[in-house]
Amino acid sequence: MRAGLYIEAEQVKMDLIDKPTPQPGEALIKVSFAGICGTDMMIYAGKHPRAKAPLAMGHEFSGVIEEINGGFESFSVGQRVVIEPTLSCGECEACRAGEYHVCRTLKLIGIDKHGGFAEYVAVPLNRLHPIPDALSDAHAALTEPVAVAVHTVRRSNLKVGDNVIILGAGPIGLLIGMVAKQAGAGQIIISDISPYRLGKAAELGFTALDAKTVNVTEEARRLTGGIGADVVFEVAGTQITAKQMIETVKIQGQIVVVSVYKQAPTVDLAAMHFREISMTTTRCYTSGDFAKAIRMMESGSLDVSSLISHQLPLEKIAEGFELMHNPEESLKVLFRP
Repeated sequence: MRAGLYIEAEQVKMDLIDKPTPQPGEALIKVSFAGICGTDMMIYAGKHPRAKAPLAMGHEFSGVIEEINGGFESFSVGQRVVIEPTLSCGECEACRAGEYHVCRTLKLIGIDKHGGFAEYVAVPLNRLHPIPDALSDAHAALTEPVAVAVHTVRRSNLKVGDNVIILGAGPIGLLIGMVAKQAGAGQIIISDISPYRLGKAAELGFTALDAKTVNVTEEARRLTGGIGADVVFEVAGTQITAKQMIETVKIQGQIVVVSVYKQAPTVDLAAMHFREISMTTTRCYTSGDFAKAIRMMESGSLDVSSLISHQLPLEKIAEGFELMHNPEESLKVLFRP
């Protein structure tokens, strides 16, 4: 079968690999759409500690069940599904407590095994979610990043009317803003250095700050009456935003760190201490968050249409990754295997 493969740092190509055979308890999925995310870009850069070439990346994908190995009444051949890509051990202390998304040895389809940048993927049946009739295959492929945003906002202390600051207007930052709006946030301020992505933020009704032209800390304080935000979501993963997250949050406010930093940042704990600022982190999502993400898109309360900037055939995998390198040209790139 055809697959878009990571070969080495900054090199991907379409090639042929063996079509997978579903093992007992698995389904063979014919992929409909698969999206590039920040983790794929980390693999592409050769900086992911677990991903080994040659690898069909892609953990944000939807498809159709082509074959089922074993009895499973909830699904049938021909059914449209979206894949929850996490693979947990079921034995560590987190798994025993039912917190499978923070499994001590958590793995993901598309990172630790071939994923959605291929014609077919073998997936455990318990990782499948039905796609409702009202939801398109392309939109369903964004369930995974929407679930990240749902989990992130639910991990926060956000209350109705709260001021929110989001540092980073990539797909996850924009989705967090959209979910925060659904959760009742008041003013939503978002910063970035990309005019294209800030334009998308403005279209969604957020107050967009161009970090290249304004002092984000000063402007955020001005917009919040000199107080700062109730909740700050750090989604850019830079030393600059690690500093800004403390400067822009109010006294006794909350910081939610969403980014996976490539290099450990310096964090001013003394500044947090004196203002009793709390900080939490977030990882992945639960199956409940995944189901909520599907329902929000199905109902129309969360429309991801504006986030999809490109739909490309798998033959153009190299072009897709080049587009993702330029935040002035892309937001969410989907492949159609």
